[in-house]
Amino acid sequence: MARDLDDSTPLETRDELIAYLESGCKPASEFRIGTEHEKFGFYEADCSPVPYEGERGIGALLHNMQVLLGWEPVMDGDDIIGLVDPTHGGAISLEPGGQFELSGAPLHSIHQTCREVNSHLAQLREVAEPLGIGFLGLGFSPKWTRAETPRMPKQRYDIMTAYMQKVGTMGLDMMYRTCTVQVNLDFASEADMVKKMRVGLALQPIATALFANSPFKEGKPNGFLSLRSEVWKHTDADRTGMLPFVFDDGFGFEAYADYALNVPLYFVKRGETYHDVAGDSFRDLMDGKLAKLPGVRATQSDWVNHLTTIFPEVRLKKFIEMRGADGGPWRRLCALPALWVGLMYDGTALDAAWDIVKDWTAEERETLRDAVPATALKTPFRNRTVQDIAKEVMAIAHDGLKRRAAGYGGESDETRFLEELCEIAESGVTPAERMLEEFHGPWKGDIDRAFEEYAY
Repeated sequence: MARDLDDSTPLETRDELIAYLESGCKPASEFRIGTEHEKFGFYEADCSPVPYEGERGIGALLHNMQVLLGWEPVMDGDDIIGLVDPTHGGAISLEPGGQFELSGAPLHSIHQTCREVNSHLAQLREVAEPLGIGFLGLGFSPKWTRAETPRMPKQRYDIMTAYMQKVGTMGLDMMYRTCTVQVNLDFASEADMVKKMRVGLALQPIATALFANSPFKEGKPNGFLSLRSEVWKHTDADRTGMLPFVFDDGFGFEAYADYALNVPLYFVKRGETYHDVAGDSFRDLMDGKLAKLPGVRATQSDWVNHLTTIFPEVRLKKFIEMRGADGGPWRRLCALPALWVGLMYDGTALDAAWDIVKDWTAEERETLRDAVPATALKTPFRNRTVQDIAKEVMAIAHDGLKRRAAGYGGESDETRFLEELCEIAESGVTPAERMLEEFHGPWKGDIDRAFEEYAY
């Protein structure tokens, strides 16, 4: 997220929290696709990380991007930490370790998404190459230790860094050493939201397996195909996971609001200052009973900002975020929205996807999510494997995109964006496994080859 909101409209009742989520409902004709992706910056000369400071740092890179694009800068004190497109709604932001994120504009089709991705990467190269900076899309930083990884000057991240060490064993790795690609999708009604949340959560491990792309840590194989996904299991149990309550009878906006109310706060933002209230309750903020900010009550922006600090496998705001995939090369940046749009934006496809998962138990969903970081498509499930499920899911998504028939430039639909995923599903070989073959073969154990061969 490029910028935390600062809307001082007071919030006084739980109903207002629920109403905010419900206000995301819109007719299918207004559904849009928002794609976000992160990438690691590195110096091409020696594959070292890029700090924020200096003439060739991340701050200078952002400043030059601002000059090139004419977007509005986002500041934290005197530091530029992001850019916002005031016309179309896209944004560029920094993750804690300097991961460069594009939060794409809400678009109509995957064709537009692909053009957006290509334009962004071309613009980034234009300003990065003179600085000797390249960018790499992997799920986990393949070379640098946590101590070698830079820290971005954002108050929000200072608070999170201190808190993460109290609630999990790998929260700092999540913050500083992972990259993801995700897609944000709309819903028409509460019932539509519920169905999409359930299908998304159940099938998120399938997406994790298909996109598994983080087999290295500090220069060596790490024992996982998606270390990024494994890291999330050990980050903060209060705000992560598979949300089993979503499958309970009666789940809806109210139940998600109650869940979010119970997730501890990180901060309260007033003006340009982030007040550290990590671990305190949003309910106490509603009542003006925060120990560190007595008498301060919740505002609209507090709720919106708080929702961005919750990190389940599928997240609900005024739209739904699919969060289970490792970062990767540009082709797969378009493949992730193609997968979920094919499943979610066609009623027949959504029904078919629900038919696959509707009798899975909470225990089975959790077991699946726990297993795929290590074994990906080879993970056994009931009497078959994740690969078998993935092939079935890919066929449903393909048919969904075909029926959606969002064509462009002589193409009748968006199905071509699924081609690489279909190949992965058919072969049963993940991107991570292909990289491991290269590492043990032609790379001869030299992790710098990953930066040479997989940079954008």
